[in-house]
Amino acid sequence: MAKPNYSFEKRQKEIAKKKKKEEKRLRKTSKGTEDDQAPTAENKDDKDGG
Repeated sequence: MAKPNYSFEKRQKEIAKKKKKEEKRLRKTSKGTEDDQAPTAENKDDKDGG
């Protein structure tokens, strides 16, 4: 019977953890920038229309 490769499983868990953490960080940063981007987009429309 083959010996289980625990180091591979551990590495895969670490990669999944890093990916999840990075996605969470991106969601937090994008959430903050959405508020900033909305008024600037409206301001650009006002300048072109005026």
